[in-house]
Amino acid sequence: MKRFALTLVAATLAGTAFAEYPEKPVTIVVPFAAGGPTDKVARDLAEALRKPMGGQAIVIENVGGAGGTLGATKVAKAAPDGYTLLLHHIGMATSPALYRTMQYKTLEDFEYLGLINEVPMTLIGKTGLPAANYAELSKWLDANKGKINLANAGLGSASHLCGLLLQQSLKIDMTTVPYKGTAPAMTDLLGGQVDIMCDQTTNTTTQIESGKVKAFAVTTTKRLTTPALAKLPTLDESGLKGFNVTIWHGLYAPKGTPKPVLDKVNAALKAALKDAEFDKREEALGAVIVTDARVNPVEHKKFVEAEINKWGPVIKAAGQYAD
Repeated sequence: MKRFALTLVAATLAGTAFAEYPEKPVTIVVPFAAGGPTDKVARDLAEALRKPMGGQAIVIENVGGAGGTLGATKVAKAAPDGYTLLLHHIGMATSPALYRTMQYKTLEDFEYLGLINEVPMTLIGKTGLPAANYAELSKWLDANKGKINLANAGLGSASHLCGLLLQQSLKIDMTTVPYKGTAPAMTDLLGGQVDIMCDQTTNTTTQIESGKVKAFAVTTTKRLTTPALAKLPTLDESGLKGFNVTIWHGLYAPKGTPKPVLDKVNAALKAALKDAEFDKREEALGAVIVTDARVNPVEHKKFVEAEINKWGPVIKAAGQYAD
């Protein structure tokens, strides 16, 4: 009876502690350098999370390196108390294939808190290409096998992944030209040094609007509503059935974080995703806020597992690894 009473007291005290969470600032680790797209999403989300997290400060810590795996490793090994979270993009699903040795297991070492947003991608080309639409581009690509230069922002980047899937879907090998970031890749595309590139709308919409590049298609299964992109067909409707690439972001906690804490963070995340200012900022980035079941932990994890299964064979078939 005494042991039962002590257990009951301990459970009550623990429940009280969880109820008071958060009692101090919460850190969101971004596994990339400050100033990039993922860092921007994290900082905007931090502002939107402040109120539903009881007014506590949300601190952003940038831990870049090794394609996002250094920051993810730090969170996987952090105390499971809800005060260290991870905001990561599609790299959460592609790293297991790109890196053959990692210090964490994506599906086992984290608690899943919910997806945040998705960023569509566009297939663009230099203005000198003799193609005005995707149908003409497809014919040009087929006629110039072995001569096509495909730019990307580096191994494991969004443009690299999209390019891999594009080549496999078209069954055309291209000369991939990796750069150290999107900016230099775009510079060479604008200058005509490379032929085509597949990259996020956050990086391409301005160039498309100004007519500095040719836009041929979007990578989502549905057409976009953004004025500059609304007339572009999807690659799926253009013949590449099932082609669907978006760069998504999700929130994670270390494995073993108490469920009451996870529930509080998930509730705060859902509130943040409905914040009007956050919605406005994401729209400006060309991102679409997730509103479906993937904002829930179980569906979030199912989605990431499906993405791992999708990208693993693509990366392994290309034989391009980061380690």
